[in-house]
Amino acid sequence: MWGRRPVSDGTAGVVNRTALLVTHTGRRRSTEHARSVAVDLIAAGFVVRVVAEEAEDLDLPGAVPVTGPEAAEGAEIVFALGGDGTFLRAAELARPAKVPLLGINLGKVGFLADAEIDDLDSAVRDVVDRNYTVDERLTLDVTAEFDGGPTIESWALNEISVEKGERAQMLELLVDVDGRPLSRYGCDGVVCATPTGSTAYAFSGGGPVVWPEVEALLLVPISAHALFSRPLVTAPTSTFVITVDPFTSLAVLCCDGRRVYDLPPGARVTVRRGALPVRIVRLRDRPFTDRLVAKFDLPVQGWRGSRH
Repeated sequence: MWGRRPVSDGTAGVVNRTALLVTHTGRRRSTEHARSVAVDLIAAGFVVRVVAEEAEDLDLPGAVPVTGPEAAEGAEIVFALGGDGTFLRAAELARPAKVPLLGINLGKVGFLADAEIDDLDSAVRDVVDRNYTVDERLTLDVTAEFDGGPTIESWALNEISVEKGERAQMLELLVDVDGRPLSRYGCDGVVCATPTGSTAYAFSGGGPVVWPEVEALLLVPISAHALFSRPLVTAPTSTFVITVDPFTSLAVLCCDGRRVYDLPPGARVTVRRGALPVRIVRLRDRPFTDRLVAKFDLPVQGWRGSRH
């Protein structure tokens, strides 16, 4: 069981526990559930923060609107109520503050979330009772450099991709691994992924599913015109360098599908293990196999009946 010392607001004799709520306010259902979670947390003695841009839609008396990268600073936990997109947005706030992040799936697949909508009440009770554990998930840091432009620096929990910027044009990329040239690809792009992201973009590109406890990096060429275009699994200490051919078309750098940057021909992109992990809350000790079966609706029953 994992616990964290309560956060003091500096008032003698008063101790506050603080939670940040991030949700998809564009969906009425998500807003209603977020409001319910906030009310329960406030009743349990929490100070509840909400992202300032979401405060009006949530309409929560007593909630504290916050903004900027310090929104989660000093909080005990961050709630992400929605789908995987909401989870990744919440991770942008939780990661720099090193605050654990709990995903509650109100979307469709919600692969990153630990709890489903039916678990909402019990999930809040577990948080109030500090009845949860925290996993540290490997992330990626990326740097992109090119002549005539500022250096781009970003990160990702799932994946970093270098993709073609023009639909009708093939992208020419040279990939180095650990300082040595690996291959040149004529392709739609290359995905560098974490084990957490192995079930996302890398999976749709034909990459392997990697258990989140495994420390490794993935490299998956997308629609590559090459004899050798297999997905690769490397050491977590590996470094990928992806160079956009100087005579090819424009490329795009994309981090978790959220942060997108234009790359001119000749750009050099370096991807390595992230300096900061994302801390993810786990309410139950469930095997990853069960998560795969549930999220992908895998067939586990044959004509002989259920397997035990």
